[in-house]
This record gives sequence, structure tokens and C-alpha cells, in this order.
Amino acid sequence: MGPARRNWAGNVRYAARRYHRPATVDELRRLVAGAERVRAVGTGHSFNRLGDTTGDLVSLAGLPATFQLDRDRCTVTVPAATRYGDLAARLHAQGYALANLASLPHISVAGAVATGTHGSGETIGSLASAVAGLELVTADGDLLTVDRASDGDPFAGMVVSLGALGVVTRVTLDVVPAFDIRQHVRLDLSRADLDAAFASAYSVSVFTDWRAPRLREVWVKQRAEAAPLPADWLGTTAADAPRHPVLGMPPQNCTPQLGVPGPWHERLPHFRLGFTPSSGEELQSEYHVPRAVAAEALAALDAVADLIAPVLKVCELRAVAADRLWLSPHYDRDSLAIHFTWVADAAAVLPVVAAVEERLAPFAPRPHWSKVFGLAPSAVAASHPRYADFLGLLRRLDSAGKFRTDLLDRYFPR
Repeated sequence: MGPARRNWAGNVRYAARRYHRPATVDELRRLVAGAERVRAVGTGHSFNRLGDTTGDLVSLAGLPATFQLDRDRCTVTVPAATRYGDLAARLHAQGYALANLASLPHISVAGAVATGTHGSGETIGSLASAVAGLELVTADGDLLTVDRASDGDPFAGMVVSLGALGVVTRVTLDVVPAFDIRQHVRLDLSRADLDAAFASAYSVSVFTDWRAPRLREVWVKQRAEAAPLPADWLGTTAADAPRHPVLGMPPQNCTPQLGVPGPWHERLPHFRLGFTPSSGEELQSEYHVPRAVAAEALAALDAVADLIAPVLKVCELRAVAADRLWLSPHYDRDSLAIHFTWVADAAAVLPVVAAVEERLAPFAPRPHWSKVFGLAPSAVAASHPRYADFLGLLRRLDSAGKFRTDLLDRYFPR
């Protein structure tokens, strides 16, 4: 592999013996067919060992940079390694958009989709919910193409796949007409008004530090044609200058605020492509609970707020619409996503993660697959109704365990 390679956060040193960057799909197929263990790596924006392997680690960034917009079907097909920020700019130039984006545009399409990554919006699904088709290289080197229309229920098991079913080479996504967004930051929200805040705009994110009962900031992303927020919106006040979610970080890293309208891809993410997202040095955890029990789940975390606050950079609350993807954190239930950005100190953070998980246990939390979590395998299995179906799909498409990792073996034992 040459020099040591790490994930984005630097907390995982990849154990792979060899690193590859194939230039064609045929080259990739030969590599996968001849490998004993292999994993694809995208932008490395995972905080656990889901993407690690002791065998061959493959970057797909060298595959041809194709872009196929189908105006009749309202889809776009792109290489797996495409970053959302790059895709969004090309789509917007053609008059199209994605329905939603994550908080940072730096992540690859295939990696975000495979782990159930999401933005915010109570009527909008995760990024994976926009997937209409996949092309992947399976364990024997075959090229398999599947789509939502033809492959039905099994397709729903292959979208959020954790990279366990093959190496995805291309992804087809639903697109919509381009639109403009205005982004406002409001201060000091009562927790009792959380649901009203989520319902107030196209996409809403709420930030707290667990040091006070009220919620510190609300990032409200309105469609440009919507009526402006009233001055006394939900008892909050308007920020008089741009903000960064992490205190002390430069607001220039963030997308434009103060209600200035702009293209969807320059407002839906919190952070700007080309600038450091979030704080850069951190760990992250995220848990998804049913929206119906959001208030109870947050109240349960109040009991460990004194543990959370000292190791927390910021906590973000987001609403995500239900989908039908088997391993999605949002399968069959509208969700509250509780996201923790921790300090970059695993020894200090891991005991707090355990305490958070203990408090959330009564609410069937589903972890974000690429963040730091320690939930028992039995709890993870119980919280995913299609767990057994995915396990069967995994055994059928990768019976030899070519795409497996230690984390997959823990949560999906053979």
C-alpha cells in the first residue's frame, strides 16, 4: 500500500495489504474476481471500520467520469465515486436538482447511499431513497445491473448494502427541476416547538450543546417562493451574522445564510465544497428513533447531559421521512436523527457513547452505519425488520465473504 492510509477523521488506519485504482470497469472486474478480500473506499468519510479490509482496498476515482442525464425518466446516472458537490453543480447547470443533500457535499454518491446517509426534511427521504438503479461488480467479477422498476423488493435490499454485496460502479438517481432556497439561522428554540420547527420549511436542522434546556440554533432552509419567516418565529430571534454549527469555527466554511436566496446545492448542505466541513478533527455518532417518540428520547438523554456536554462539539437534530430500504435507519418509520459531533478523543468519547445508547435503548435506536457506535448485534438486528432478509441476500451474493469486514462479521455473522 505504500504510505499509511487513514479515513477522513484519521481515527482508522486501514489494514489493507494492497491499494488499487483501476482505470476501467473490466480492470475492476478482474481485480475483484481474483481477490480473497476486497473493499471499495470512497471519500473515507466513515468513523468506524466498515470500509476496512485486510485484503485489497479499491478506489473507484479512476473510472471514467461519465454523466448521463435522462430527461424523459428524470434520472441521472453517475460513477460511484462522484462527489455530491460535483454532481450537484453539473445537474444545476442542466436545470435539475436532487431532492435533498447531506450536510456536506464532499462525500461520494455510492458511499453515502450504501450507509443510509441523509439530509433533513420531514417529507424528504434519505439520499438512498433517490436511488433508481445500481450497477455493481459481484464476488465472481460479474457485472450486475438492478433497478427499482424491474427488481422490486430485492432491489430495496441492495441499496443500503454497506458495501457487502459487491463493488458499486454506477448509481442512477431520481432528479427534480432545479429550485432556489433561502437559509435563515434562528436562535434559542424551545424544545416544545421542535415538531413545529421541522414542519415549517423544506429542510430544517436544529443544533444544541446539551448545556441548556433550550435549543441553541435552528437552520431553516425554505423554498425561495415560500412566505418569509415572521420576526417572532416560534419565539426565536434571527441571527444577525452568519453562523457555523461548531462554536469557534469560521462561518465562511458554511453555505450562505441571512435569507439570501440561492441555488438548492448552495443552501441545502451546511458546508461549502472546497472548505473544511464540520470541525475537521472529530468523531461522530448518530442514532435514529421514531419521530413519534422524539420528545421521550430527548428527555431520556437529559439524564446523561452532564456526560455528553464535556466531550461534545455539537449535536444536530434532523427529521427524515420513512423509506422501504431494508437496512435504512429510516425503514418504515419517520425518524428523528440525533447526531453527535464529538471531540477527537476515543478514550473520552466511547464511555459517553455507551451511556447514550443505554438511555436510547427503549426507543429501538438504529445507528448510522458509518459512525461510531457499540450497540449489541442483537439490538441492531431487532431494530431492523428486514434484517433476516438482508442476511439471506448477503449469503447468496457473497457466500465466500469476499466483501466482509470485522464490523460486518459482528453485526451479520455467518
